Amino acid sequence: MGSSTECSPVLLNIGGKKYATTVDTLIQREPYSMLAAMFSGRHNVCRDSETGMVFVDRDGKQFRHILNWLRDGLLPTLTDMEYQELLREAEYYQLLGLIEYIKSNMCKKKDEKILEAELTRKEIIKIIQSAKVRFRGVNLSGLNLSKLVSFRSI
Repeated sequence: MGSSTECSPVLLNIGGKKYATTVDTLIQREPYSMLAAMFSGRHNVCRDSETGMVFVDRDGKQFRHILNWLRDGLLPTLTDMEYQELLREAEYYQLLGLIEYIKSNMCKKKDEKILEAELTRKEIIKIIQSAKVRFRGVNLSGLNLSKLVSFRSI
């Protein structure tokens, strides 16, 4: 494919939201994606006869993140729900690098939440009463634990 085609502007209508990009942006970072296949020149895409826009019936709000990923390989920090929505779109477009990036970020956020979690009173009592737990390097002698209510009574 010649560079004149790759630099060609593409007008997209994704779920009612309008985007402008280039063929190169759509195919370079994720060459095995559905978007790359659509705009590689191997397939005919249906364009609106008046506007020249290609319509895709998907989430237009999330597509901005997809375009930014295709442009520079980065995403902003998103909420768990936004990551889920974006993952669904990435899977639809078969953006394997983006799918891996999202899943990695979701795992990292989950690990951070686990590390930040504080134990509740019930959890501490349950741990202390457990026969399977051994506190290595922790000396509980001399601590007044009388104010902790037994787990059985909670």
